[in-house]
Amino acid sequence: MDTRTEILHILDEVLSLNGRALSFQPDTPLLGAIPELDSMAVVSLITAIEERLGISLPDDELDGSTFASVGSLTDFVIACA
Repeated sequence: MDTRTEILHILDEVLSLNGRALSFQPDTPLLGAIPELDSMAVVSLITAIEERLGISLPDDELDGSTFASVGSLTDFVIACA
């Protein structure tokens, strides 16, 4: 499974979107556009990504732009892998 697809599955599970995330495209906005993605969900999402992909996302490089869209999140995760 490629990284973007894995991110979509993680988004779907963590945010309980019932399959909705699986149709998201790279330009699909996340933070501020999906009500389920609040500050607590961001923490859960980071934890799930790190555990599922076996990587560490550097806290000092995470900001709102990381979660702007599916593409920005995927690019950040790939850069950290």
